[in-house]
Amino acid sequence: MEKIEIIKPDDWHVHFRDNEILKAVVPETARHFERAIVMPNLTPPILTGSDALQYRKRIIAAAYNSDTFIPLMTVYLTESINIEELEKSYKNKIIFGAKLYPAGATTNSDLGIKNINKIIPILEKMADIGMPLLVHGESTDKNIDIFDREKIFIDNILDNICKRIPELKITLEHITTKDAVSYIEEANNNIVASITPHHLALNRNAMLVGGIRPHYYCLPVLKRETHRQALIKAATSGNKKFFLGSDTAPHTAKNKEAACGCAGVFNATYCISILAQIFEDNNSISKLERFTSFNGANHYQTSINKNTITIIKKETPIKFLDALRLENNENIVIFKPDFPVFWEVVS
Repeated sequence: MEKIEIIKPDDWHVHFRDNEILKAVVPETARHFERAIVMPNLTPPILTGSDALQYRKRIIAAAYNSDTFIPLMTVYLTESINIEELEKSYKNKIIFGAKLYPAGATTNSDLGIKNINKIIPILEKMADIGMPLLVHGESTDKNIDIFDREKIFIDNILDNICKRIPELKITLEHITTKDAVSYIEEANNNIVASITPHHLALNRNAMLVGGIRPHYYCLPVLKRETHRQALIKAATSGNKKFFLGSDTAPHTAKNKEAACGCAGVFNATYCISILAQIFEDNNSISKLERFTSFNGANHYQTSINKNTITIIKKETPIKFLDALRLENNENIVIFKPDFPVFWEVVS
């Protein structure tokens, strides 16, 4: 039996939702992660420091299996957000960063940004105070093919922001294409990217071949195998500009399997196990810790965690649970890849 010990990871991109879903999913992240950046796209969204404080209290209450878990709160950027309140909340360490959603790009993003020029003063202030900008990088122009939305956003919007405000600390979240990998590699050191386990594990065939599989549907959508291979190469390279952001995004099975199913993959339960398998399969298990525990912390200029977790390799594949059951008896389907996973977190 193989065994490895790594610094306890951080998840730099999670969705906890609220109410019954929040209570069910927070422990799944708190079990294996020391810190997590929490997305603000609730209904209504987290718009102020006060909103973030109240949401944080609900998260802490739900993390009953951990007395060390630290949720890092964010606010939802709008074109009318109060700059003074944003600065105050950040300087008082109430919020960790701000999230840019192009309007309509993903779940609960209708109040997002329609005209990037309207928030340039906000982004300049964020650069001045060192506040991170977290970006859902997809164009929402209805004439653009959904598989090209990330590249077009990089070319038409992100690159302009980077050139105009090069000192702004930016994370292009949940990247999905070789174009994004190349852009991040070549950009200045203030721009980095997070990568999800499901985009490392699967290409779009998993979602579309032999029938539509709604529990693999996410935004940004899964891409071609060439893009997946580029993501794997980036994640397993040890490059400090790439790190884990699981984008774990729970929806009930009923809402995933509806006529207009929700976008999002819930992967928190087996995230580290899946990553360990992918890194081993690519002869890079020694670099797993950099991706999960060092690179993100270094980018955000936070301390490296003190605690560790142990992962063992079993002789037979681990058995995945199918779903989490909510208090109202609805289910959230747990993500599992289409290959066997032998690694299990044991502490």
